[in-house]
Amino acid sequence: MPKRRTTIDSLPLLPPRLGRRTLLGALLAAGPVAPALTGAAWGQAGDIHLGTAQSDFGGVGLMQTPTARMAPTGELTFSVSRTEPYRRYNLSLQPTDWFEFTFRYVEVEDRLFGERIAGDRDYLDKGFDAKFRLKQENRYWPELALGLRDAGGTSLFGAEYLVASKRWHDIDVSLGLGWGYLGERGDLASPLGWLDERFDDRPEQAGGEQGGEFALDQLFRGPAAFFGGVEYQTPWRPLTLQLEYEGNDYEDEPAGSPVDSDSPFNLGARYQVSDNLALRLGWQRGNTAMAGIALRANLAGLSQVKRDAPPVALAPEGTPPRGDWQAASQALQENAGLRALRIVDQGDELVVEAEATRFRSLAKTAGRANRILHHHAGEDVERFRYRWYSQGLFLRDDVHPRKSFVAAATSREAEADYRYSLYSQAASGPARDGEVRVDNPAKRWAYGISPALNQNLGGPDGYLYQLQLRAHGELYTDANGWFSGTLGWTLFDNLDQFDFIADSDLPRVRTFLGNYLAEGELGLTNLQYTRTARLDDNWFAMGYGGLLEMMYAGVGGELLYRPFNSDWAVGADLNYVKQRDFDQRFGLRDYTTWTGHLSTYVETGIEDVLAKVSVGRYLAKDVGVTFDLSREFDSGAIMGAWATFTDAGDDFGEGSFDKGIYVSLPLDAFFTTSTRSHMGLAWAPLTRDGGARLDRRYRLYDITQDRDLHRLWDQSDQAWE
Repeated sequence: MPKRRTTIDSLPLLPPRLGRRTLLGALLAAGPVAPALTGAAWGQAGDIHLGTAQSDFGGVGLMQTPTARMAPTGELTFSVSRTEPYRRYNLSLQPTDWFEFTFRYVEVEDRLFGERIAGDRDYLDKGFDAKFRLKQENRYWPELALGLRDAGGTSLFGAEYLVASKRWHDIDVSLGLGWGYLGERGDLASPLGWLDERFDDRPEQAGGEQGGEFALDQLFRGPAAFFGGVEYQTPWRPLTLQLEYEGNDYEDEPAGSPVDSDSPFNLGARYQVSDNLALRLGWQRGNTAMAGIALRANLAGLSQVKRDAPPVALAPEGTPPRGDWQAASQALQENAGLRALRIVDQGDELVVEAEATRFRSLAKTAGRANRILHHHAGEDVERFRYRWYSQGLFLRDDVHPRKSFVAAATSREAEADYRYSLYSQAASGPARDGEVRVDNPAKRWAYGISPALNQNLGGPDGYLYQLQLRAHGELYTDANGWFSGTLGWTLFDNLDQFDFIADSDLPRVRTFLGNYLAEGELGLTNLQYTRTARLDDNWFAMGYGGLLEMMYAGVGGELLYRPFNSDWAVGADLNYVKQRDFDQRFGLRDYTTWTGHLSTYVETGIEDVLAKVSVGRYLAKDVGVTFDLSREFDSGAIMGAWATFTDAGDDFGEGSFDKGIYVSLPLDAFFTTSTRSHMGLAWAPLTRDGGARLDRRYRLYDITQDRDLHRLWDQSDQAWE
């Protein structure tokens, strides 16, 4: 059954290039997470971290070389390593058990960007890796993987490899064959030369003139070399030792001066401080020290012990109904996390029109609400019908037979019957007459204060940050309309280091980012009016206008067709916007444009992956397509990646196309009280003008996410929590 999804678009006020929290803070907040044993020797003794640690380049490996191993599914790791003259900053994601993705920055300490670009600042190279498991280890065969390193960008460290790994008790052994950076030693001529003579030589130039393009003309071409190594888990469990042989001879390095190598063997040691933190030391090239640190968190297993009030006790059989509906409405809000808009008694059925406000699981919300309603409803009521709404939009009806719920609440043997008695529908038909028990006024307002982090990384200016304190609020005119606003006040920043503005032949729709961050010490990030409407059973609409984001004001609308409990949906948005002044007040600049997209959402049925494809016009008036793939885990965490290709061509500049990775973390996993909120983290290699999207605060696909039913049955056991 398909899973409900929340895409990157659902992260309020989170542009693809701006994160709200530091990755370090999110990983530390995740707490201890013990990953599942990957590639174990069929039940033989061994530490769970053996074979799953990060290499210098990020991704599972030894030091300079990869292995065939994969991290546990759902793992996110941030690692830093230094081996003179390189500093490497890596972010690795494991969305499935067979695919690993890594984003990386390499700082070259003895090479400069140049006076025109960034003066005396160190050169910074960007790239990404991918590794695919071809075969899982069994008793007789090793694990086998195929991988690409630095596949996009300048490909200064570009390489391809085929590697196998086998484990025996406390020893994990790997052997691989590498091309490019991993095969510079050239142990043998091109292994694929017999297929075509083109494989005999490897082109020197890759990634296009501007960088960022896939280096397809280099893949598996040229001489190759063997690499490999062994990892030994010592009797002292925190310590692991490594011995590695690498296929790189360091004769053709992208450093500013020659890099000497006295030996192809590297020695290393890893100290596992905790399940989430590892420290690394090594001696590489026979003459150079290495040091590194890795922070890891398993998003699939994020959880936190809750201190929520327990569900109310079930009324004993024969207890007369209380019938105090004002008290029932208050208890539904405080204990069940359900805001009752109306409660209508229709004789044999009690209809509750409501919004879920606290628990991510509607089964848990309804289970707690059932107990409260059972206290107050008359004996004639046979069913509790929940009509779920979100931002004024009706999404679905869930029907809970009262008798089967009470039986299941008192006897585990009856839980199966209750589970099979549940059902849901898109609409309940014409409203029946009934007695209105509760008719609460529309929600009037909501507010909050929170920290926020704006950041820009990947450019010659290095890492730029702005720590803000944000006040945000919503004022509702009725159930379907509301004003929303966010005011940000800068607490700390290093924006005085912002100097470089890259050349661009496109309108500067995003590359003025530093100006907005520098001048907006106190500014309105958002101030808009939004209105929603349900046009038909499966059609939803939304209109909005005002200060839509940090850089743009305007008006727009969205239309979404989302069939009930369907694996797919189609939406379209159209916006007319004008660029805002740098101080983020009410002033506007001269630049205006139309932007909008036709988007298709598909639950692929493969590893719970949601595919989103958007075709349309971007802020710089370029036309193209954005591909977005993401996976949501049972914990509610999401990891994904996007890539945007437009007709900007050579005008796009460095990077050639827009791309990035992101995670969305449920705050419920970090707090002792339940919440339905998420926070977002995104990492993109560059801030460019090509492929720039408007950062809309609300998206209909996310507002209507409860149109899917996958959790009605999958999470029905949470009805007792």
